[in-house]
Amino acid sequence: MDLDGTGAAALFLLNPTGGVLGGDRLETRVELGAGSRVCLSTPSATRVYRSAGSPAIQRVTARVGEGAWLEYMPDHLIPSPGARVVQSIELYLAPGASAVLCDSWAVGRMARGEAWLFHLLDSGIVATDAEGLLFKERLVLHGARGWGGLGGAEGLAYVAAVLCLAPTHPRLDGLADALADGMAEPGSNAMAGVTPLARGGALVRILAPSAPSMQRAIHAAWATCRAWLWGLPPQLLRKM
Repeated sequence: MDLDGTGAAALFLLNPTGGVLGGDRLETRVELGAGSRVCLSTPSATRVYRSAGSPAIQRVTARVGEGAWLEYMPDHLIPSPGARVVQSIELYLAPGASAVLCDSWAVGRMARGEAWLFHLLDSGIVATDAEGLLFKERLVLHGARGWGGLGGAEGLAYVAAVLCLAPTHPRLDGLADALADGMAEPGSNAMAGVTPLARGGALVRILAPSAPSMQRAIHAAWATCRAWLWGLPPQLLRKM
């Protein structure tokens, strides 16, 4: 469905179960044709349950065709106590393609005293184009309350990264500054940092005390990327 009248298709990726269990393997493969515009999201956060054996595996592979735009903005991951999850995003951009994507997760259900009680969170992103590597990162965390302290999550419960990639875009020099300005919202209780990438893009990292606070910060970064790359207003996804 075209939610904002720009011709972009907005699709929700639905897992029909109540959560992800150890041993589950969820593979999503996306291929955008030349010149297409697609926004992918999820209806809600993804809960990963306890596993005494194999981890749950989630893998997203996307190829973005020449001149196409991809927005991959799923809701966050919530690992339960004892959860083991391995997830990855692999993205390839053809010439003239661009993408904005988000990776976000909670340290557990803070209100229930379940912070940092998961057994494994292994999460990676790799983005490439015809010239080679655009972005690569991987974090591997074993649940330990020490990760929530100084130099870690700073006592905050929600972590997110918003990645903007457009290696052939003609006007990216000011993108990082525009993102930093957009994240400096008065009254915001989220923390954010912005880094320009070596080749055509920028990365926003976010720490927040609550899911709504994190979502507001993500949407601020996303809105700036949409305006800067494509001259579009913010995308308002209709979720219950």
